[in-house]
Amino acid sequence: MTDLWEFYKRGTWVEPFLTLSICLFVLTSLFLYLLIIKSRNKNIIKARRKIEYDAFIDKLLFSVVFEDISFSDVLKNNEYVLMSQKKFFREVITESVINLHKNYDGIYAKKLEQFYKDSELKNDSFKKLKSLKWDVKCKGITELAEMNVYHAFDLIITFSRARNKILQITAINACIKLAGTKGIVHLSEHTNPIDDWTQVNIIHAFKKHDIGDTKSIELLLESQNTTVVTLGLKLIKELKLTQKLSYVEQLTERTSNTLIKYEAQNVLHTLTV
Repeated sequence: MTDLWEFYKRGTWVEPFLTLSICLFVLTSLFLYLLIIKSRNKNIIKARRKIEYDAFIDKLLFSVVFEDISFSDVLKNNEYVLMSQKKFFREVITESVINLHKNYDGIYAKKLEQFYKDSELKNDSFKKLKSLKWDVKCKGITELAEMNVYHAFDLIITFSRARNKILQITAINACIKLAGTKGIVHLSEHTNPIDDWTQVNIIHAFKKHDIGDTKSIELLLESQNTTVVTLGLKLIKELKLTQKLSYVEQLTERTSNTLIKYEAQNVLHTLTV
């Protein structure tokens, strides 16, 4: 310990220490600079490729949607075959297909859905559901729901119990789009509280997708989860489901929860006045 103190007092260590510190600082700065340059160049290359891909994809999808080009004909295009093996190209074309599908319906939408399946872009969306990143899962769920992949329902509904609120809302909205009230009645057995923000999003999803079949919504009123019951009452009120008033009346008679009783009475008053 004494030798160490004497070494410190002599100060011979100061110059090597400062030299080493300066070298480390310079090397670190250089490394960060090179990292920024590399990232910038990567983004520039990616942007250029996207422009090239977009031009090719626009022509391809135009042919698929408006010229009745079959997927077997698409596979004869060597340029497409080569590009389709690249992950970034598949991401870009998936985004294009999704955006087009949002703007078309009828036979045009069906053609896009068929291309989505034939090109195996659907499989890419399913792979996203296995990601550890919640935002990637949300993207996959949204893609599958938009392209009406109905057999994805059972898998997507499992995410309605996710801890992440955005993932939970995305899954519930997707299930409502895919299966209407079948997507919502799963919540009758939901054990976790559904906060007000989530409830607002669920109601918005019903309005957005114009769910005509409201059968089984009354099952929400029988849930042991008070937030699910509240959601059921809000749905009946917001969608003006007067045919469900008998179930609301039964709820007011049997419930011992003051808040639920008050909410049910409010729904009855609103829809009968």
